[in-house]
Amino acid sequence: MNTKILWIDDEIEMLEPHTIFLTQKGYEVVGANNATDGLNLIPDGNFSAVLLDENMPGIGGLEALQKINEIDASLPVVMITKNEEEHIMEEAIGRQIVDYILKPVNPIQILSSLKKILKRDEIIEKKTMQDYQQEFRKIAMDSMYATTYDEWAQLYLKFVNWDLKFDRFSDEQMSEILHNQKEEANLLFSKFIETNYYKWLTTDDKPLMSHTVFKEVIHPQIEKNEKVLLLLVDNLRYDQWKTIEPLFKKIFNKVTEQSYFSILPSATQYARNSFFAGLLPLEIEKQFPQYWLNDPDEGLKNQFEEPLLEAQLKRLGLRDTKCKYFKVLNSEFERKIYDDFKCYSHLPFITIVYNFIDILSHAKTNNNVINEFIRDDKTYRSLTYTWFENSSILKIIQLAAKEGYKVIITTDHGTIFVRRPSRVIGDKESSTNLRYKLGRNLQYETKDVYVIDNPEKYFLPKVNINSKYIFAKENKFFAYPKNYNHYVNYYKNTYQHGGISMEEMIIPIVVLE
Repeated sequence: MNTKILWIDDEIEMLEPHTIFLTQKGYEVVGANNATDGLNLIPDGNFSAVLLDENMPGIGGLEALQKINEIDASLPVVMITKNEEEHIMEEAIGRQIVDYILKPVNPIQILSSLKKILKRDEIIEKKTMQDYQQEFRKIAMDSMYATTYDEWAQLYLKFVNWDLKFDRFSDEQMSEILHNQKEEANLLFSKFIETNYYKWLTTDDKPLMSHTVFKEVIHPQIEKNEKVLLLLVDNLRYDQWKTIEPLFKKIFNKVTEQSYFSILPSATQYARNSFFAGLLPLEIEKQFPQYWLNDPDEGLKNQFEEPLLEAQLKRLGLRDTKCKYFKVLNSEFERKIYDDFKCYSHLPFITIVYNFIDILSHAKTNNNVINEFIRDDKTYRSLTYTWFENSSILKIIQLAAKEGYKVIITTDHGTIFVRRPSRVIGDKESSTNLRYKLGRNLQYETKDVYVIDNPEKYFLPKVNINSKYIFAKENKFFAYPKNYNHYVNYYKNTYQHGGISMEEMIIPIVVLE
């Protein structure tokens, strides 16, 4: 069935060669030589687009455009004009035309505009699928031969970019192929971490990590005597950052982005405390025992981030830097920070810990409504964008930009959509996290885990002399044999963190100016 186009032009008879050309290309063109007749055709015409002359006797193009929007606001309109005056273009664009063509026009111009409007997604989808098929083998080879942390970071960014491209389309088969390729890459990534993680902790040959990133990236910005606002978004995956990045690019004209690696466990208690302390977990326990709680201990594990940050600032020679620390756990407090921001805008350093995404990921497990909204990574990204677009935190960032702040956005770790259970047995003192376990007498599927049986060697606290850590690989999660089926059905297809995957460990830190 041909695509139906309405062309309104007072010289429509002279455009017959153009309409013949479009007909040969699969379009049905209905002409009208004045706006009144053209407007009357729209309600029952089932048109896919309108070509509209700007300069006509009687009802002119801009007036006709307004009336078209009143009849059907979703109907795409291409304005055709010989008037090059800027205010005419701005007026037409302001009334939401989809394209603007200057006379004299040729048929190829019209065809190109119609394809851009009506077949853009179809053309882009086809080209995207072709490009991915061509790159499939290269990605597979890169996964097999990646030997450095920079290579793995670049490879993960490739996966993120393909995920975002595929979000626009509905080809589930290609998305599944990409997902399977990412799973295979995560298996190889786990082996890479097992081989290199100890070296990272004990030598200078390491990537930016949780305990070094503040000193290496944020400290130099504060040291320049520039005002800095640090926004740490708990659980912000790289793909989520790339999804919301356009919101921040509307505010800032310079975006400097790099990756860093979360320590293990890639969980808030460990990674975020290390971030603010500039120390590894065992070092925190030894130097600040009053601020460290082990997994079995009662109490909140991240209630001392502010004093740990203050201690790191002093250690870095920033003892006199006046700063303010906020932890946002609900939208009411978020709005209060926005309302009161002027009171703090003189301070050289502000830190905001923003827990929304962590709350969202846990709600996927515990809330049936959220569970229906978040069906996969694509819907998770979409909901993240919608939230940020309408959040007070974005308004706070806008205020900060106006007040001359350089804004740094980062996270403590990512999260992964778990699909496959792995049986584990532990005693009552074993930690409850689904992606890592700390305990003694742990029994597990060896192929599914990375084992650290000498925690102190890896700068990890241990609860007793026989404690060991195990970390789930890929998209697996730990399940106890008792009530196994119930446990698996409850946690399968939820977001968890603490283990080894690109999604959990390779995370962004972004400087916005």
